[in-house]
Amino acid sequence: MLFSSPVFLFLFLPIVLAAYYLMWARLRNYVLLLASLVFFAWGGVSYSLLLVFSVIFNYLIGIGIGKNPGSRRSKAFLTAGIVLNLLFLGIFKYADFIVENLNGLSDVLSFKPFGDPGIVLPVGISFYTFQAMSYLIDVFRRDAEVQKNPFNLGLYIALFPQLIAGPIVRYHDIALQIKSRTLDSASFAYGIRRFIIGLGKKVLLANNMGMVADIAFGTPIENLSGPIAWLGLITYALQIYFDFSGYSDMAIGLGRMFGFTFLENFNYPYISRSIKEFWRRWHISLSTWFRDYLYVSLGGNRISKRRTYFNLILVFFVTGLWHGASWSFVVWGFVHGLFLILERYTDNRFPEVIWKPFQHIYTLFVVLMAWVLFRADTISFAWSYYGVLFGQSDAPLDMGVLNQFLNREFICYFIISLLSAAGMVVKSGVCLERLTIRLQGNYPFIAESSRIIQSVFLLLILAACSMYLITTTYNPFIYYRF
Repeated sequence: MLFSSPVFLFLFLPIVLAAYYLMWARLRNYVLLLASLVFFAWGGVSYSLLLVFSVIFNYLIGIGIGKNPGSRRSKAFLTAGIVLNLLFLGIFKYADFIVENLNGLSDVLSFKPFGDPGIVLPVGISFYTFQAMSYLIDVFRRDAEVQKNPFNLGLYIALFPQLIAGPIVRYHDIALQIKSRTLDSASFAYGIRRFIIGLGKKVLLANNMGMVADIAFGTPIENLSGPIAWLGLITYALQIYFDFSGYSDMAIGLGRMFGFTFLENFNYPYISRSIKEFWRRWHISLSTWFRDYLYVSLGGNRISKRRTYFNLILVFFVTGLWHGASWSFVVWGFVHGLFLILERYTDNRFPEVIWKPFQHIYTLFVVLMAWVLFRADTISFAWSYYGVLFGQSDAPLDMGVLNQFLNREFICYFIISLLSAAGMVVKSGVCLERLTIRLQGNYPFIAESSRIIQSVFLLLILAACSMYLITTTYNPFIYYRF
């Protein structure tokens, strides 16, 4: 079930909100847990059984860790928990990838190829598995107390606002909120605003950019011209940003409606002036998870420069593999890791020594080139796409295809997407808000008028999204595949 689907917007969410607020406070966690299991089961009951198994397994491991924190027995439980969680993730996410690569060596090593395992990837498994490991590590490190109520742990792992595509919520950040949280009209209203903004990002911006990107990346290389390839790459970069940040906004908004406060997951990554800064702004919950639970555990930058470089490249190898069972994802991770090493090797003098506009250009160029690998199904296709981008194509510019893009609707959304990704829309809103505060002393009606205008604007976004969802079937969610 997608957040940006009519069944969620007009059926599931209203029912859950009504049941949640009409229920006694002590039973609200159970309402949310039941709703989360129903939400997850919408994609297949077998997926829910896997999720329930993960909850029960990690609950028992957590109890074992919590009995003697810091002891060898506790460490043994943690090790078993991490290994089995990764094994669980590996079987369902990487079995096909491993078999495919082994079969590629069958002629060289002279063995009979394995059959197709036929394992279907459960949606959200990467996210809830990482959250489960966060719980175990936090309890072992004594950053949080062991959860003795299995239903509360189940709610943490299965909470539907961030279950499918994040943000990855770490246990020590939310443990107290699971026990007790404050519900008030201001938070609920903020949650609605944040959800509608995220819905608009997803439906109006990401979807419109995605249709163009799909045409460009779906065109046979021999028929693809340079201008279309560049347009496809730029629209894909905008699609993946608004798709994922829009989902994160919706998740944060839903959390606030139910009294939870989730940390931010995006902070205008395309305004970054280095790859290091990019990863401080892009998918913050994932990058900080790897930093705190993997990079630091490996020694971080406390040992030696060579070890630091090894740690960085290993972390980004895992980051790439986390995103998908494909070598193109692995190479994507390596590209980011190598440029982080380059920046660290120069003691961060590069790119800081160059003119600021060129810092932005350098960062955007690296990120865009890496997105080709992220979008391509194979490395060979990505390599061919690079060739088209840099002039190695004899295909003429197809004006018929180009005219599909250059209509008023696309141009409007394209300009809004560029301005929004650069933070200009938010900056304009902040300036208007400051002006309103300055003028409302002399003109009291301005503040009320501003609130009315904001409410009407949000209602128009909701109406536009609803019309779009009713009249079209194009509504992919990129991060569902992870």
